[in-house]
Amino acid sequence: MAALEQGTWVIIADGEKALVMENITDAQDPNLVIVSVEEQDGAPLKPSDRAGRRYDAGPNQKSAVSEGTWKTHAKTLFVQDVANLLNKKGLKGRFDRLVLVASPHVLGLLRRRLHSKVLKKVVAEVDKTLTNHPLHKVERLLTDRLAKPA
Repeated sequence: MAALEQGTWVIIADGEKALVMENITDAQDPNLVIVSVEEQDGAPLKPSDRAGRRYDAGPNQKSAVSEGTWKTHAKTLFVQDVANLLNKKGLKGRFDRLVLVASPHVLGLLRRRLHSKVLKKVVAEVDKTLTNHPLHKVERLLTDRLAKPA
């Protein structure tokens, strides 16, 4: 059974954007159609002039919080939102087959947050960041990558 057969959902995600697509043709010549585009809410995360502050246990003590911590936390929350969307749609039977495409870190975060029934629908994973690639290139890359035996 081919990973990209008709009706398969393909999720291409990074920590800030996720494309939810469905293959409307067969695995030999996939045609991915965008079901939805999810993007991180709020303003872009740019470094501030000064590190954030948080209170410590001691009286009147504050510690600096690095910008990287905030960015990492925001990305983790976004991946949680994507997993929630997939869980909701998957448990309602909107898709039976799912292909995950993301960086190894995002794949790991998604895997940990997907419901066990939705996780069973995952037929392939591709550890690449492709959120800003044209769809025809994504289709070709997935066809080549998923056609090879593991």
